[in-house]
Amino acid sequence: MTAERFEGNLADSGFVMPAEWQPHACTWVAWPHNTDTWSKNLDAAQREFISLVKTIAIDEPVVVAIPNDRQADIFNRRLLECEIKPALDIWTIRMNTNDAWIRDYGPTFVARNDRLAAVDWKYNAWGGKYPPFDDDQKVARRCLNLMPPFASNDNPVLFKTSELCIEGGALEIDVGGAMMCTKSCAMDQNRNPDWTLDQIEYELRGCLGGKQIIWLDGDAIAGDDTDGHIDQLARFVPGHKIVYAWTNDLDDPQRQNLQSNLDQLRQALSQFGMGYQLVPLPLPQPIHFHNLRLPASYCNFYITNRSVVVPQFDQPKSDQQALEILISLFPDRNVVGLPSVNLIAGLGSFHCLTQQQPAVL
Repeated sequence: MTAERFEGNLADSGFVMPAEWQPHACTWVAWPHNTDTWSKNLDAAQREFISLVKTIAIDEPVVVAIPNDRQADIFNRRLLECEIKPALDIWTIRMNTNDAWIRDYGPTFVARNDRLAAVDWKYNAWGGKYPPFDDDQKVARRCLNLMPPFASNDNPVLFKTSELCIEGGALEIDVGGAMMCTKSCAMDQNRNPDWTLDQIEYELRGCLGGKQIIWLDGDAIAGDDTDGHIDQLARFVPGHKIVYAWTNDLDDPQRQNLQSNLDQLRQALSQFGMGYQLVPLPLPQPIHFHNLRLPASYCNFYITNRSVVVPQFDQPKSDQQALEILISLFPDRNVVGLPSVNLIAGLGSFHCLTQQQPAVL
C-alpha cells in the first residue's frame, strides 16, 4: 500500500476523526525495547504489554512495530509465555522506533466513508525531553506504507503533514466533533512557540474535523512528563458523558489542579451549551518507583471493538472501583482490567501504547 500526500484541509473534504468506540480496522502498537524508559523492569513491562496485545487481538487485529529480528524473537517468546487466550490477529512489521508510545508519534487517523487519511503531526518527544526521537518522527508515514492488506480497502491512504507539534495523547474527540485538549501541551513553548491559540484551533479543526474545542490547563497528574495529556485527565465515553480524573483527598498535591481543570471543563460545557454528564474516575493511591511518583490514571484506558481495557495498579479497592465505574458506562462492552504496574514505570499506560485505525467501507 502506497500512501498519497494530501494538500489542503481534510475537514473541508469531509474527513473526521471518529470517536474511539466507533469501529476499528485494527490497532497499532510498538514493541517496548528502550532500556532508558524501563531501566529496571523492561522484562516485566514487556510481559504486561503482551497481555495488552493478546487481549486486544481477541477483538480486532493488532499490528505490532518491531525494530529487528532480535526483538522479534523476544516478542514471540513473550507471546508463548502469556497465558491469555491465543489470538491469531497479531501482525508484526519491521520498523525502527525509539520508544513504545505510538499514540503520540504514530498517525492520527481520520475517515470519510470509503477513504482513510492520516495526520502526521510534528513530533519532538514532548518538547525535546528524550532525544533521540528521529525514528519515532518517521513512524506515521512508515505505518501507512507498511499497512497490512486487511487494514484498508483498494483506495490509497491519504496523509497530511502538519507543522503543529502535538501528540496523539493530547487529543480527545467525541461523535459530532467536540474535542478536548490541554493548553499545557498545545501552547508549550518547546513545542509551538510561534502559534497562537486561534491558529492551533484552526489546525486541529482542519485536520480532525473537530468543532468546539474544550481547553483545559492540564498538567495536573503528578509525574506526568507529557506536560498534561488529556488522556490522563478526561475522556469522552458513549452517551454524551465525560469521565475525569479525580481525588477526594484534600491533601493530595494533585487536588488543586484537578479541581481547576474540572472547573474549566464545566465552564466550557456551559459556554458551548453542551449537556454532558460528568463522571469522576478516582485516581489510585500514589505509586512510586525508585522514589519517582508515577503518573497513574485510570483514564488511560483503551477502547477496542468489543472491550474496554483498563490499567490496574495492584490496588484491589481502587482498581475494582475503576472497573465498576467503566462497566456502568460501557454496558455493551467487556470491561477488562490488566496489570500496568510495570508499564507505568515508563510513565505511560494502555492508551499511550495504542493507536486505533478506523474502519472504512
